[in-house]
Amino acid sequence: MKQETTTTTLTGQNQQQDAPGAPPTMANTPGANTPSEAPQKPSAPVKYVKSLKAILIKPLPQPKWPLQELNSSMSAKQIIDAVSGLGRLNGPWWNSLLPEVDALPSPPSRPNPPCPVDKLLPPTPCICVDKRKDAMSADLAKFCLTQPVVVIRGMTNALRMDLAFFSTKALVDANPNQRVKIHTQSPNTNTVKTRLLDAPNPTEANLIDLSPWYLESPRSLSTIQRYANYQAASFKDAVKDEKQGDNIGSKLPPGGKPVTSPATQRNKIRFATIYDLSNEGKWLSQLWELNRLPSFFKVTSAGNMLAHLGYPLIGVNTIQLNMKIPNARITGHQEGNNMCAVNINVGPGDCEWFAVPEQYWGAIHRLTEHQGLDFLTSSWWPDVEELRQEDIPVYRFLQKPGDLVWFNAGTVFWGQALGWCNNIVWNIGTMTPRQYQLSVERFEYNRLRNVKSAVPMIHLSWQLAKNVRGCEEQLCALIKSTLLRTMVNSQLILDFLEQLQIPVKRHGKKPDDIAHYCQDCEIEVFNILFVTTQEKRSEVRCFSCARRNDPSLQSFSVLSEYYTSELATIYDNFQTNTHPMVAYTVGK
Repeated sequence: MKQETTTTTLTGQNQQQDAPGAPPTMANTPGANTPSEAPQKPSAPVKYVKSLKAILIKPLPQPKWPLQELNSSMSAKQIIDAVSGLGRLNGPWWNSLLPEVDALPSPPSRPNPPCPVDKLLPPTPCICVDKRKDAMSADLAKFCLTQPVVVIRGMTNALRMDLAFFSTKALVDANPNQRVKIHTQSPNTNTVKTRLLDAPNPTEANLIDLSPWYLESPRSLSTIQRYANYQAASFKDAVKDEKQGDNIGSKLPPGGKPVTSPATQRNKIRFATIYDLSNEGKWLSQLWELNRLPSFFKVTSAGNMLAHLGYPLIGVNTIQLNMKIPNARITGHQEGNNMCAVNINVGPGDCEWFAVPEQYWGAIHRLTEHQGLDFLTSSWWPDVEELRQEDIPVYRFLQKPGDLVWFNAGTVFWGQALGWCNNIVWNIGTMTPRQYQLSVERFEYNRLRNVKSAVPMIHLSWQLAKNVRGCEEQLCALIKSTLLRTMVNSQLILDFLEQLQIPVKRHGKKPDDIAHYCQDCEIEVFNILFVTTQEKRSEVRCFSCARRNDPSLQSFSVLSEYYTSELATIYDNFQTNTHPMVAYTVGK
């Protein structure tokens, strides 16, 4: 029985194709030694090939991409009728969430004209909040959306937030055995690089280590209790060193070298990350304090795109907490899919931050490549002086205990602890056209670079269409474009599967079901799932990887999450509304 569905899967296969509109050549046409047939009239009905082998080896001429004739003003039925059957003839092809007229996503050129010399170290926007009314002001939220980075001082005091609930002692009392991820770093990377450079035969594996930007930061696992002991021991050692320094004064031993304790000779620095504080049974007091924040800054809010995913995505729409000692570094990066970030310093020590506007991420991307590093996946710490020489503006500022720092969409940033401190961190996806566009562009760029996207943008787009009733016109148009493209691609895949007589079984989609990623290429797989079972574990693949593994697709169970009629209803019901946005319960 035919199963109607709609999906977003991409076909990354490289297939030889003829020029658009050109007839197949003798060199690539099956049966090339036989006399050629007269060209088929456009009005003639499609002739279905019954032979499976003929379907699989038939060269696929490049058709006119059907989306060129479609637009979001059409109803879902008109869209499906326009593309129905095309998949039987040519099979699905590469499906992008971006318009075909656009170039492939790539790092942008640096803004022109270059940044003036006197603006290469601009003052960091800073807002002082004294009253609750000021903290809840819509003007504050609007201001944050116009700046790459904003420091908000006094907000936690104005809202009477008790940050003591996030101290190391409170964390140990609440859940001492919770797992944390440990990042191990070298306090003096230049010493390491000098040692490598002096080596007689540096291996190829060490070439990246020679980069001045490279910051080694391997990861391991521990518990809150163990890291708390390490953090406390580090502080005690520092106090002891300070007392020894006072006792020694200006006296130096023979040779003129100062005495150093084992603490100051420590060659490794560790900081811990708790990736999920969303469990109310364990962290109710902490979550209650964060609930005092304005809705614009809350992790769970109808105005936060990420809250509409429908399930907790660790490290994306959950609260994180970093536990640090002096010199612990957060390496350079943009947030997953260019989302915004909120960071509150619990203290007692300060943090130093560096931030670069989103428009300059392409320039930094090229500098990381020049260093032999990968902008998306490597661990790197930029040289501020080198950025200045490249006319890249850098915001540099201190974050005091209680300060809230807002990093806008796409901002490149990195930072380090100047003392012993904890930082509360989470992501925000603002309901703005710029945020959505930047997220989709990064989704496509990640696909080209074979990097898994932190945010499943296709799943998120359909969740927004289901939950949000009315949004700003430009944002609505961008989301509907994604819905249209994924709905079309799903219909094409269904047509292709029907031609091969492969059954599609109903799987369904619950409100809290997670998004799926391909087992091989890690691209998001939406709606139509190609599933195999390995060692009692189900593995999902996208359409392209499924065909690559088995061209006949006979070894896969094909499941669908939605009927085409379901997607059509969601698509038609998602409309622009000039009134303020309202939403159903977040995550449902």
